[in-house]
Amino acid sequence: MPSASQTTASSDIQSFRDVLASSKSIIILAGAGLSAGSGIQTYRGGGGLWNTQDADYLATPQGFKENPSRVWQFYHHRREICLQSQPNAAHRALASLSKLSTLSRIAPSLKETSSPPLLITQNIDSLSLRALDGLPPAVKTAAEGRLLEMHGCIFSTRCTSCQHTQCTYTSPLCSALLDTKERDIPISELPRCGGENWSGSNRYGKCGGLLRPDVVWFGEIPNHMGEIAQRLNWCDLLLVVGTSSTVYPAAGFAATVKARGGKVAVFDIENPKDRVGADFIFLGPCEETLPEVLGV
Repeated sequence: MPSASQTTASSDIQSFRDVLASSKSIIILAGAGLSAGSGIQTYRGGGGLWNTQDADYLATPQGFKENPSRVWQFYHHRREICLQSQPNAAHRALASLSKLSTLSRIAPSLKETSSPPLLITQNIDSLSLRALDGLPPAVKTAAEGRLLEMHGCIFSTRCTSCQHTQCTYTSPLCSALLDTKERDIPISELPRCGGENWSGSNRYGKCGGLLRPDVVWFGEIPNHMGEIAQRLNWCDLLLVVGTSSTVYPAAGFAATVKARGGKVAVFDIENPKDRVGADFIFLGPCEETLPEVLGV
């Protein structure tokens, strides 16, 4: 038997647009389904990455400590896929919400009329950021300030010794990762702080330490949690886009908004078993449903 949240959720576009138009504080929570239309494999559901790969080994600090070679080869492969992918219509639809002309038309009641809605993404592919590239400089800067990558970015690295972080789209990060055949790469040949030409310096950012992908692994605290918690207190409309809502803390955002009297709209490829009090559910690929329902 369907749950109460499933039986009461609406798929009426005009009703949703009416709520959107009257909302004063909008937050968007995006997951892997947002980037599925760009050819990036999701993590759960049918064909999900964690159905065939060992998440406990490839996405935990312990797994990296035990076998950094295997973890780096996995993330190098993912990095290459992300580099070759392009933002899809769903990314562009969300990017269009950074334009004041669009916001004044579809969400005229926003309290912060000069700022786009807060976009919290669990994705590490940087496609939401790259979707902003076509915007005017001032608009792009404002949108970047409202984009929170709570699980980090696959193009960023962090030194395990000096903690220096760096973002680069250069590939590969070291010549050993050019080999497409999985092998046991010595730590000395894996990405290191200061690059392959490191000459013995111990300077910050060039200390020669082993680099790790600057992404949030299982057991680690997501980024920006303080700001997110504060913003959720004022949110009266949460758009949940392409996420299974099974991994906490993001899985609890909808319940937080509902507890404060807000509305929740879900955009996903399939109707999961448990959607905490979703007021609207729009099923289908996000790159199709999101532009249509938002009217952008």
